[in-house]
Amino acid sequence: MPIRISGPPQGVRGARVDLARLRLRGRQILSALGHGRSELSIALIADAEMQALNRAWRGRDRSTDVLSFSLLEGEGGVHRGALIGDVVISVETAAAQAAARHRSLDDEILRLLLHGVLHVLGHDHESAAEAREMDREHRRVRKLVDA
Repeated sequence: MPIRISGPPQGVRGARVDLARLRLRGRQILSALGHGRSELSIALIADAEMQALNRAWRGRDRSTDVLSFSLLEGEGGVHRGALIGDVVISVETAAAQAAARHRSLDDEILRLLLHGVLHVLGHDHESAAEAREMDREHRRVRKLVDA
């Protein structure tokens, strides 16, 4: 189950990410969600690039912390192989959130990775019921990964 990681971007202050730990946690998350044989792409990018992606795909002209692109849906799904999708994380936004929440950048990126993978697998938080279900699944998987 390959975890492909690109980034983090050069020149972003505080962008020291433990890529080996991120890859391991990615594998653990996929296994805990029943996708132990799936592949995942993780992109660690800067806010400017995230803002461009958010504008292009969601019509929101601002950066965000995480975007997910699922290959489990849509026309091209038959050609995806084991790759289930892409999780894109803004390292700058993650660093700011980590500081505000008094946690490490690696822990914040792990939180965002899990959130993104849940979206890739079809979870959402548009309604209160969906948000509760996604939050339950997040807590369940986080306990397994942190054990």
